[in-house]
Amino acid sequence: MITLNQLRKTYSGGVTALRGIDLDIGAGMFGLVGPNGAGKTTLMRILAGVVRPTSGRVLVLGHDLATAAGKRAVKAQLGYLPQALGLYPDLNAVEFLDYVALLKGVADAAARRAQVEQVLALVRLSQVAGRRLKTYSGGMQRRVGIAQALLGEPRLLIVDEPTAGLDPEERVRLRNLLSEMAQRCTVILSTHIVEDISQSCNDLAVIGQGQVLFHGRPRDLIGQARGHVWAVTTTTGQPPADALSVVSSVQLESGTRYRVLGETLAAGAEPVEPTLEDGYMWLMQRLTAAPNLSPA
Repeated sequence: MITLNQLRKTYSGGVTALRGIDLDIGAGMFGLVGPNGAGKTTLMRILAGVVRPTSGRVLVLGHDLATAAGKRAVKAQLGYLPQALGLYPDLNAVEFLDYVALLKGVADAAARRAQVEQVLALVRLSQVAGRRLKTYSGGMQRRVGIAQALLGEPRLLIVDEPTAGLDPEERVRLRNLLSEMAQRCTVILSTHIVEDISQSCNDLAVIGQGQVLFHGRPRDLIGQARGHVWAVTTTTGQPPADALSVVSSVQLESGTRYRVLGETLAAGAEPVEPTLEDGYMWLMQRLTAAPNLSPA
């Protein structure tokens, strides 16, 4: 579906955001995860046709984004939720979505109305659709952004940090919605929150400093941390000194139980089964400790 070959992007002033990205993305849901400033948003904007790469080749749905015809063809099949979506605060949700649907080429008024009603129901805003957008909370405005990306029945859906501003219940609902959409089209989910992709993506890439650090199945990334995740309880309130990284902690009556990443720890540490977050943190820890280490 999508092929990136030696993709590079350097902004004016010499800031390099992407450093030779090679990546193949197939059907279903694809997760792109990495820390803030890793280059994820630049990559998403290139795929959406908003930013032109400095060099390299991008094929999306069989179209070359270097050509005007290719860019038009992709945009006609694209749903895009950027990290910061500009809304018209004095319009209500129905008016805004009707306008976006018209821009996407849904010329028939009845078809537009049906699509608008459908996406409003999907993001659970039907009951407040007549209110002006400036009266919406941040989470509600984010849901309007998701709704506009779903208009036009896209073949490719790109969502950049979609759970920003959403409460835990809304985040779960959004992940379920994106998983449902992945049955109909390719979904690319870019986030710095590993939990957002842990239950929904069968393929993922970790990006850092403009490079692909890992590409594969979630279970392969999890496997990298096996044998390096430990649980240890201390009575001092401090994590063990030989732990490389503390993933989480829980207060118990007997002390504080830490989940840590590291090599074999002192007596009393128990090995535990790793999660995707453990795998991600172990990968980043290894690369930080040994910057010359080749990415997976």
